[in-house]
Amino acid sequence: MTAVIRSILLVTLALLASPLTSASAQSPALPGQVQPVAPGTRPAPTLPTMTVTPAVPGVHTINVLGNGFITVAHVILTLTPEQHAQARALAATVATRVFATRSDLAEVDISAYDAASYAGFGGPLPLLTASVPRPRLKDFEAWTAGSGAYERQWVNPGPAALPAYRDPDRVRETGPTLTVSPTLTTRQAQQNRTQLRVTTAQITGGEAGGLLYRGRRGTEGVAALTFDDAPHPLFEPLLLDLLRRSGAHATFFVIGRNAQAYPYFVRDMAAQGHEVANHTYHHVRLPPLSTEDAVDELRWTDDLLKSITGKPVHYFRPPGGEYTSGTLNAARSQGLTTVFWTDDPGDFQNPGDSTLEARYRSKLHAGGIVLLHDNAPEMLDVLRNFLHYARQRAVALTTVGGLPK
Repeated sequence: MTAVIRSILLVTLALLASPLTSASAQSPALPGQVQPVAPGTRPAPTLPTMTVTPAVPGVHTINVLGNGFITVAHVILTLTPEQHAQARALAATVATRVFATRSDLAEVDISAYDAASYAGFGGPLPLLTASVPRPRLKDFEAWTAGSGAYERQWVNPGPAALPAYRDPDRVRETGPTLTVSPTLTTRQAQQNRTQLRVTTAQITGGEAGGLLYRGRRGTEGVAALTFDDAPHPLFEPLLLDLLRRSGAHATFFVIGRNAQAYPYFVRDMAAQGHEVANHTYHHVRLPPLSTEDAVDELRWTDDLLKSITGKPVHYFRPPGGEYTSGTLNAARSQGLTTVFWTDDPGDFQNPGDSTLEARYRSKLHAGGIVLLHDNAPEMLDVLRNFLHYARQRAVALTTVGGLPK
């Protein structure tokens, strides 16, 4: 009898002998549509800002960030009802002035919101968004003037054309967690079977029963690089640029509502050989939802991502790593494999660059699945060194689909 089989049998006996424990309680609800931006135990580093002269009406903030190779700006406009009709013209004006002010900028991203309902990123969706690489400024200006097409923009079609609103959760990954019913009298066997599937997938590696925790046992020379919560303006161009320069590929677990507002970044991911995967539409904890609602969260995102990239979606990651047997069944009903991780250096906790580097150095291994977040400033600080370290260790970073399964 092999060691793997003995381990599985021991876990099975333990499950049959004792009840499962439930997951921790849900975090308190927050007002509005609040999707966390690099949440954690320490505040995220403050992003640098800039101003333009003369001032442009409606400018709320202009953030600037670089990756060591290129620098990008993100302009947030907050517009009164009277300014809504001028949104395109104001976007063109501010893009032109930002480029004129900073000659080192490679791209300006723009998010124009309604001033009365603006609640930060993750609040009500913008009125319009755009990504303007410096060489495309004239094309963007032409589109805003009504003479020409421009594909790197999105205009909000209104609530009737979008999925039904659902309050998102502030979710922090602490590890894959199976949530079970407090009353196990009728569901004990089902939950134990689910836990057995999970444990088997953890021990054997590879895809097992619709679950994937790591590459197949014995995998050599390759690990999967994954980013949750994508896409984000300001961060996405910088992250994709670093990956392109390194030759590494990744799987982006995309929040549907983010993809809705910034579809051109999702197209960029696919065009550059990255994998686009499902992270629910509203970034919600799935255990409290009915199976029907969980399926909606996955279906809305799948349909949207297919419409943007033209490619099917194969993988799903539950926010916070929290799931139930119903969650796994919902994912399988949509043809999705549920993906977890082995290596989580905790970039969302903002532990400091040196701590983050020490963590990823200790955790990276062949066959692993690395969990990072595309909007964590400290991730961006250390990613270049991480990609170099992986090459030194002869570990090629690739997509989840590129892992031996």
